[in-house]
Amino acid sequence: MVKTNSRDQIIELLANKSVTKYKVYDNTLQTFELMKTILKGIAKEAKEELSKQSIDIPVIYTERSKYEVELKIAGDLLLFSMHTNIFEFPKAHAVMQSGYVKKDPLRSYCGNISIYNFLADSFKFNRINDVGYLIGRVFINLDSHFIVEGKQKLGFLFNDFANQKTDKEALTNIIESALKYAIEFDLLVPPFEKVKIVSVQEMNNITSSISLKTGKRLGFNYKAGSLDTK
Repeated sequence: MVKTNSRDQIIELLANKSVTKYKVYDNTLQTFELMKTILKGIAKEAKEELSKQSIDIPVIYTERSKYEVELKIAGDLLLFSMHTNIFEFPKAHAVMQSGYVKKDPLRSYCGNISIYNFLADSFKFNRINDVGYLIGRVFINLDSHFIVEGKQKLGFLFNDFANQKTDKEALTNIIESALKYAIEFDLLVPPFEKVKIVSVQEMNNITSSISLKTGKRLGFNYKAGSLDTK
C-alpha cells in the first residue's frame, strides 16, 4: 500500500500534537493531585490553629470526584475543578507572543484547573439558583510550566510562563491567594429594587430552602475588572 502525503501528515500530527496533549494531561493531573495534598494540609492546619484559639469555624476538605474537590472555610466554599480536555491559547493572547512559546509552539497547549468561589450555604441548602464566581484559572503545559489568570494577586503574580513550574511552593501560593481573595470578597446586600418582587413559587420555596438567588455581588452592576479594586 502506497503512503499518501495526507497519511504522513496524520502520523506526524499524532506523533507530535497528540502525544503532547497526553503529556499535558498527565502533568495537569499530577498538578491537581498535588493541589489536593496541599488543600488537605491547609484544612488540617487551619482546624488546629482555630481550635487552639477556641474558634468554632467549619473547615472541611471534600473530594467530590477525581477531577473536583472543595474546601469549605466558614461561609465560603472554594471549588477546584480540573478540565479533562487540553486547550490552546488564542493567537492574540500574550502567551502566544512570548519567546518561550515561539521557540516551541507545542508549549502553548495547556490543561486547565479552575477555582470557583461559592457561598457554602448555596450547597448546604441546595439553592440551585445561587451563583458562584470564577476567581482563577491555572494553565499547565508539557514542561509543567504554568500561568494563572484571575482576580487580584492571582492575576499578576503568576504570569511568568517561561520560568514558573508547578512545584509545591508555587501551588501553595496560588491556593492561599485564592483563599484570601474569597474570604475578603464579602456578600453585599442587593439593591431593594432588584429584590422587591417575589413570585408565589419563590416565596413557598423560601420557607423550606431560602431559595432566592444569592451571590456575593448579585444585583449590582460592576464594570469589567472592578472587583479587583477591593
